[in-house]
Formats: sequence, C-alpha cells, structure tokens
Amino acid sequence: MRMISTAGLMAALLATAIPASAAETLRVGDSFPVGHYIAENLAKVWMDRVTEKSGGEVKFEYFPAEQMGKAKDLLALTQSSALDVGYVGASYVSDKLPLSSVGELPEAFTTSCQGTKAFWKIAQPGGALDQVEFAPNGVRVLMVMVLPAYQIFTKDREITGADSFKGLKVRTTGGAKEIATKLLEAIPVQIPAPESREALSRGTLDALLFPNGSILPYEMQPFLKYATTGLNFGSFVVTYTISQQKWDSLSPEVQKVLAETGEETTFSACEVADKLDVSDREKIAAAGVQYVELPEADAKKIGDLMATVGDQWAGDLETRGRPAKAILQAFRDAIE
Repeated sequence: MRMISTAGLMAALLATAIPASAAETLRVGDSFPVGHYIAENLAKVWMDRVTEKSGGEVKFEYFPAEQMGKAKDLLALTQSSALDVGYVGASYVSDKLPLSSVGELPEAFTTSCQGTKAFWKIAQPGGALDQVEFAPNGVRVLMVMVLPAYQIFTKDREITGADSFKGLKVRTTGGAKEIATKLLEAIPVQIPAPESREALSRGTLDALLFPNGSILPYEMQPFLKYATTGLNFGSFVVTYTISQQKWDSLSPEVQKVLAETGEETTFSACEVADKLDVSDREKIAAAGVQYVELPEADAKKIGDLMATVGDQWAGDLETRGRPAKAILQAFRDAIE
C-alpha cells in the first residue's frame, strides 16, 4: 500500500486551507425531487466534498424540488443572486442558452461519461461554449452532466417499428429533441420533467422522451406500457452555475475548492449515471413496462433520421446569428 507522509499530508491540507475570514454559506437550488439520482450524485456529493475539503468553512443551504422557483426560472434566480448556485437545464432556457443544447443532440456518444466529458471541455470557464454563451450571461459553470441516451416511453401505443410514433403527443424539452420528434412525425410538447406525470395522467401527453434514470424518481412507470431500447433520441444537459458577480466576491481559496471539486464530481457522477441506466431499466421492466428492440431495418431508419438532427439544429440557430456550427464542431471534436 502506498503511504502518504505526514509532511505531504500537511502540505496538501495547507494548499486548500481556507481562512476563517473567508467562510461562506452558499445557497444552492434545483428542481429535482428529493432522492433523484442527479441531485444525490452531483449536487449533494459536490456540497459534501466542498465542505470537507474546506475544513467546514464553506457550507450550504440546499433548496431541492423547485422550492426556490420553477426549473425555467433558476438561471434568472442565479443571475440575480437570489441563489448562489443554481441548476440550469439548457432546454428550459433556450432563449438565453440555445447553444448549450448541443449536448442534447443524438451525436456519436453512447454513455453519460462520453457526453459529459465532451460537454465539460467546451462549457468549463474558458471553453468555446463558455465564451459565447455562459460568460455573456454572467454565469460560470461549476459542474455538468449529460444524461444517458433518451428513449421513447408510450402510454398505450405498442411500439413495433419506426412508424409507431406518428401522431403521438411526445414530451420534449424543446431544442434538439423537438427536431427529433418531428422527424418521427410525432407532435412535440414542451413540458418540464416535474410536470410530466400529471400531463400523462390527464392525457396531455401520449409519450415521453425520457432517460431511464428519471422514470422512477418522477413515478412515471404506472402510466407507461412500452419503451424503446438501444436507440439514441438525444440527451439532456444538466449544469450547476454560479453568477460571475458571486464568484468574484469569493476568496481565491474558496474559488479553488469549488472549481476543483466541481470537475472531480462531474466525472464521478457520470459514472454513477451510466451504472444506474442499466439497473433502472431492469426496475422499470419489473414494474410492467415492456422494452422493445426494433427490427434492424427500423432501427437503422431511425438512426439515419437522428443523424440529421445536429446539422439541422446548427442551421436553424445560424439563421438567428448564433455560431452553432462552430460549437457543434467543437463538441464533436471533444467526443472521445
């Protein structure tokens, strides 16, 4: 076993020591229900690690489950300093962060960690996406997660082939997944995740574009009968941001701990997401949802359609004066 010398340990502790005068209590808010795997393995792990590494000098007040505001409002609450650190789902604020949906495209990544690491490269402070979108909005990214590939879950309609989704009202988060839904000749309905269960029960939705990992926390399984598997209809980008104004008010020591721990937790959380994607699928199937593997020809047809989403997404945003083609290429280059 490799041993760490007492002197080395003391040096490491002193390197991140935070003076009592720099003590902080930061307010963190998101929209995830209590127990959701993203909050449990990203936000809460990050807070615990920061408090530990700071020797207890940085503490947190945590507001889950939209206690501070709806998912779409959390960016504005962070910018206004009502929150110090806020969850931002890019699709919920596509008017302000349209380019951040690049991580939601059905691109050439198959795991959460592949997508997360690529998105982190362009969204971290100084990255291509940070320079054109996050920084101009007065926030900086502390940690991210790109979820495992989304599947389609239907309320009643049996899934038999590529044409099974025609006419269905499908929950999306807008942006890239709206394009994908239209390519399937379905009807996109933009509804935040916390409101989707009620929409299913009322018949406002016929189907969901959702990751396996979010079905159980939002208790969707009683309203679902069929689901795809092995396809990629896109993903969802989770970021936790801090306003630049708040960041600038922090001591260098606190900044260092927040930033280093954010990157560390980003990479550990995506590994958990990938493991849960498999185990959650098994639990959902046990609850009565039938996963369907489409015939090879139908799967290829859908794959070919999804392969066009990225360029269409970029073209649409370019007409609005956004450098989407450059950001899409930067994201593609970052995928390993």
